[in-house]
Amino acid sequence: MRALFDLTTAYEPTDDERRDPVPAVGAVLFDFSNTLFHMVDVRTWLERVAAVTGHALDVDDALADVATAAARPDVLAAQEGRDLSETAHRDAMRAWFSHVPALAGVEDTAVDVLRAPEAWVPYPDTAEVLGALAARGVPVGVVSDIGWDIRAHARHAGLADLVGSWTLSCEIGTEKPDPVVFRAACASLGVDPRAALMVGDNPARDGGAVTLGCRAFLLPGEHRLGERGLRAVLDLVPQPVGAR
Repeated sequence: MRALFDLTTAYEPTDDERRDPVPAVGAVLFDFSNTLFHMVDVRTWLERVAAVTGHALDVDDALADVATAAARPDVLAAQEGRDLSETAHRDAMRAWFSHVPALAGVEDTAVDVLRAPEAWVPYPDTAEVLGALAARGVPVGVVSDIGWDIRAHARHAGLADLVGSWTLSCEIGTEKPDPVVFRAACASLGVDPRAALMVGDNPARDGGAVTLGCRAFLLPGEHRLGERGLRAVLDLVPQPVGAR
C-alpha cells in the first residue's frame, strides 16, 4: 500500500521500483560554485580590475562599497533571473557595479575579470575526487545556475576531461530546482535519475533533485578555502569489482 500522503515528485515510480532495492549510484552530478570551485576573494578581484583598467582604487573602500551596493533594493531586484542567460547576468552585474564608485564606468571590465578563467579555482580535494570517480568509470556532470560558460575554468584548472557533461542555467533557460534541469543532466550522461547522486550546498536548489528521484548529498553552506569535504562522496559510490 502506498503512503497516505505521498511526497510531491516530478516522477512516479512503478510499484516494482518501490519494492526493489534502490539502484546503486551510477553517476554523480556536482554543483559548481561553492562545491567544486570557488571564486578568488573579492580583494583579489578588485585588484585585478584595477590592474586591467589602470584605475587607482582604495581596496578597503571598494570592498565596503561593493557590500553596500549589493544590499540596495534596486540591485537586489536586478539579480532576479540573472543566471538565465549571459546577457541577463551581465545586465545584473552592471546594475550592481554601477553603484560602486571604483567600478563605475568600467562595469563590463569588472564582469570580464570576474569571469576570467583564473578567477575561479578548484577546492584542494576537487581534482582528487573527480579523478577517483573517473578511475571507477563513474560519469560526472556539472549542474550549475550560472550566467556564463564555466567550462573555461575547468580547462584552466586542467579538470575539463574529468567532466562528462555541463548543464548550465544560462544555456537551458531555467534554474534549479526545476526538474527540467536535473532531467537534462541525467539524460546527458545516459543515467536513470534514480541512479544519480546530486552533490551541492543549497538545500532548496540542489536538494530539488530528489523530486526527480535522484539522491542528494549536501555540503555545509559555508565559504571554504581549504578542502571542501568532497571525499565523503566516494563512500556513496560503488567501488569497481575487485577493487579494495
